[in-house]
Amino acid sequence: MRNSILVLFLWLAIAVAAAAQPYPDRPVRFIVPYAPGGSSDVIARLLGPRLAQDLGQTFVVDNRPGAGSMLGTELTAKAPPDGYTIILSDMPHAINPSVYGKVPYDPVNDFSAITRVGTSPMFLFVHPSVPARSLREFIALARSRADSLAIGSGGNGTTTHLVAELLQARSGIRLTHVPYKGAGPALVDVAAGQIPATFTSMATAAPLVKAGKVRVLGVTSVKRVAAFPDVSTFAEGGIADFTVEHWWGVLAPARLAPPIVARLHDAIVKAVGTAEVRERFEALAVEPHTDSPAQFHAFLAAEVKRWAKVVKDAGVRVN
Repeated sequence: MRNSILVLFLWLAIAVAAAAQPYPDRPVRFIVPYAPGGSSDVIARLLGPRLAQDLGQTFVVDNRPGAGSMLGTELTAKAPPDGYTIILSDMPHAINPSVYGKVPYDPVNDFSAITRVGTSPMFLFVHPSVPARSLREFIALARSRADSLAIGSGGNGTTTHLVAELLQARSGIRLTHVPYKGAGPALVDVAAGQIPATFTSMATAAPLVKAGKVRVLGVTSVKRVAAFPDVSTFAEGGIADFTVEHWWGVLAPARLAPPIVARLHDAIVKAVGTAEVRERFEALAVEPHTDSPAQFHAFLAAEVKRWAKVVKDAGVRVN
């Protein structure tokens, strides 16, 4: 009996000591559910070093593309809720449950919301050889080439796919959808002239725009973006009710301990608030945006409901 009690106390002492270890005490896996080069990858690699500097451990960006971001998201949902696996999610996190017949996780209840980090409109990019210098000319070109003008996306059911479907629904044109394993690869093929057009965020496309390898035709915001004043909105291009704002936010597995949630939240908010990150975000047309874990949780729930209606109205479905 005495030996059993001693073993029990020893086990409790070890458990208490382990719980008392400051978080984090080893590297943190920062999952990006897309291929390298996309907007999520750019933002994660921008935030990672600043989180490492603040928290004293490396944040290792782990690209896990596939299934419209669901592969990396499922890995996160099933990871231990210890703070050593987090994910930079974005708008498809809320869209996928409506687009796909079944997803292997609950987009709200299987995750601990930490905070959003930024928002951005989507842009329509084309190869410089495309004979359209404006949105109106692009729509006219698409109508003259019914079903023969291709548009790339980051994959079936992703935001870039859904925005392309919405464009067709709002304008009455028909485009041939070409899915890729991420927005980055789709944009690279646009720059190479393999496909004529794609939607994505400026965070993904900025280097190629600056190099003149892709041309910007329109932005899905309500008004023009200050950093790109010459790019017209879709409303100005004659397409009404076409406002889409992409978002990015950090999630962790459900039931993450509140002190770790708070630690991550404070570090991320601090990183987003630095002059370097804000300056870089501005160049990428990303608006810094942070909120509390409770606010982000409520936002996720509202987004799932919102996009369920949009997907149904657009008739998008991926088996």
